[in-house]
Amino acid sequence: MSHTPVAIIGAGPAGLTLSHLLHRHGVESVILESRSRADVEETVRAGVLEQGTMRLMRETGVGERMDREADIDDAIEISIDGRRTRIGLTELTGHHMAVYPQHEYLKDFIAKRLEDGGAIHFETTVDDVTGYDGDEVTVTYTDASGAQQTLTCDYVVAGDGSKSPYRTPVLELDGAVRDRHEYPYAWFGILVNAPQTQKELIYGTHDNGFALISTRTPTVQRYYLQCNPEDTVEQWSDERIWSELHTRVDSEDLQVSEGEIFDKAVLRFRSAVTDPMQRGRLFLAGDAAHTVPPTGAKGLNLAVADVAVLAPGLVRAVKKGNRDLLDEYSALAVPRIWKAQHFSYWMSSMLHSVPGDPHFQTRRRIAELESVLSTEAGRTYLAQQYVGLDLPRFEI
Repeated sequence: MSHTPVAIIGAGPAGLTLSHLLHRHGVESVILESRSRADVEETVRAGVLEQGTMRLMRETGVGERMDREADIDDAIEISIDGRRTRIGLTELTGHHMAVYPQHEYLKDFIAKRLEDGGAIHFETTVDDVTGYDGDEVTVTYTDASGAQQTLTCDYVVAGDGSKSPYRTPVLELDGAVRDRHEYPYAWFGILVNAPQTQKELIYGTHDNGFALISTRTPTVQRYYLQCNPEDTVEQWSDERIWSELHTRVDSEDLQVSEGEIFDKAVLRFRSAVTDPMQRGRLFLAGDAAHTVPPTGAKGLNLAVADVAVLAPGLVRAVKKGNRDLLDEYSALAVPRIWKAQHFSYWMSSMLHSVPGDPHFQTRRRIAELESVLSTEAGRTYLAQQYVGLDLPRFEI
C-alpha cells in the first residue's frame, strides 16, 4: 500500500495537465492509465488550442514544441456554397489559435511529467474507488504485470473520458443532473497525404451538408464531411468523398487538395453536462464530466479550463487544509461549460443542413449565418468565442 495526495484516473488532457499544475505548486500525484503509452501518444485526434490553453502551456514550460510545430493561425474562413468569408481572429480579438492535434499535446505533457519525476502508470486498470465520502480515498487497481495494488489518497480525480464509471456516484447525489443532447448528423473524417488546400481552416456549408478543411502538417491534411450518424466507413468510397468535398467547398479560386486517403472514421455528435462535478473527495474533469460536438473546437480546452480551477483548489486543500475553492469547483466550472455548449450548438446548427428540414428552416439557417458574417459585431463575437475566454486564475 502507498499514499499520494492526489490520485488521477486517466492520462488525457485533464489528467496530465492537472498533474503538471499540481507539481509546479509542490503537490504530487499518481496517474493511472488503462492504455499503453504508445496508445495514448499515437491515437490521432484533432485539436485546436484556444489562446488560454496556449498561454498556459507557454507559462508552465510545455509550449516550446507547440510554438515550433503547431499551425498557428490568425484567421478561419466560413464558406456558404463556395463563397468564403474570412474571420480575422487576431484582427478582431488580438489573439490567434493553434491547430495542434490532441495526441501531440499529450506527448508534451507526458514527457514533461516524466522529466519532472512524475508517476504515470500505463496499462493499469482501476478496479475500485472507495472512501470518497470519508477522510481518505482508497483506489484498488491492477498494474501492468497483472498484480493487484492499493493506493490511498487525499483526493481522487476522474479524467478518464466520456465513459467514466465515476459519474455514477456523483449522480447519486440529490439534485445531480446529466443533461444530454444528440445531434441528427455526424462527421465522416479522413486523413490524406496531400499538400495544404490553404493554411487557414475552412468551415463550409452547402445544400449537401457541412465540410471542414483543416491541416495536420504541410503534407498531411484532415478533412471532414457531414454524414448520417448511421453511416459506415464502407459506404464512403474515395470517389464519393472527393466528389462531396469538391461540391461543398470548391470555388473559382480554390480547390480541395487531393491525395492518398489513409484513415477514415465516423464521428458522432453528442453534448452532455454533469452537474455537480464532485462528491466528497471525488472530482470529475474533462470528458468524464462533459462532452461537446467538435464544431466549436472546445473539448480539449474545456478540460484545461476545468483543471485551471481544480488545481489551485487541490493545492489549497492539500497544503493549507483550506477547501473553500475546492468546494466551489462545480459552481465555478459549470457556467463556462454551458457557454461552450452554447457556442458549439450554435456553430453546429448554423453550419449543418438537417435532412428533412422544411425550406423555411433551411433559409432561416443560412440567413442567420449570413447575418453573423456580414457585420463586424457578428464576426467579432464568433472570433471571441472561437479563440476562447481567458482561463480562470486563483491565488494559491
